[in-house]
Amino acid sequence: MTIDWASMPTYNTIMAVAAGVGLLGLVQFFRDVLRRRDGVSTDGWALNFGVLGTILTTTGLHMTLTWPLAAGGFPFDNIIFGETSLGFGVLLLAAALYLWRRGSDALVGANVAEHLARVARPVSIFVAFLGGALIAIAIAGVRYQLFAAPPQEPISGAFAQWPLVEAIFMSGLLALVGVGAIAFPFAVRSVEAGRTKAAPVVIAGWSWAVSGTVVGLFGVMNFFTHIGLIVNTM
Repeated sequence: MTIDWASMPTYNTIMAVAAGVGLLGLVQFFRDVLRRRDGVSTDGWALNFGVLGTILTTTGLHMTLTWPLAAGGFPFDNIIFGETSLGFGVLLLAAALYLWRRGSDALVGANVAEHLARVARPVSIFVAFLGGALIAIAIAGVRYQLFAAPPQEPISGAFAQWPLVEAIFMSGLLALVGVGAIAFPFAVRSVEAGRTKAAPVVIAGWSWAVSGTVVGLFGVMNFFTHIGLIVNTM
């Protein structure tokens, strides 16, 4: 098989790494807010979310508007990876802007978590609907057996003759992110009420911690597998 890579640019490698680290960053940021009595450095977190948000917004926007993966017969991947990355990227940029404008002094004190929950409550509705979209993508992934790598791709291609294997893996991973996103509005309301260990908070935290780790590592692996696929199909 030969692929015209000049007409089908793919960059979901860096997108996966940024998305995974972004999810982990949100979990770690909230932990810092709860544990650091001397305050949280908003400068560092603003830089972190700004860098990751810029990567996801620019690549997600380009993929959403131009559909580069359609040329190779994968138009659905532009929706799956492009639109979800765009939504997450803009949310991270908004968080970066807020933290940068507020300054470090705003995150010192006993009621920081409650304050941030009140700020996040309006946007939590969008997060929940994005979570619903991820669940829908997961269902479509299994129903139509998406995400199967071609046999020319190292590692992942070993399962090419069993497309349902990678469909279940990727769909389950996206669904896990979605579960955390759907739980997020309830987690926000729990934190706002001072219940930082309530079930929705735990569900959102662990869902994003686990899925973020796996997504990030999967993106790291894809830097090898995608290069191998390109070399094998040029």
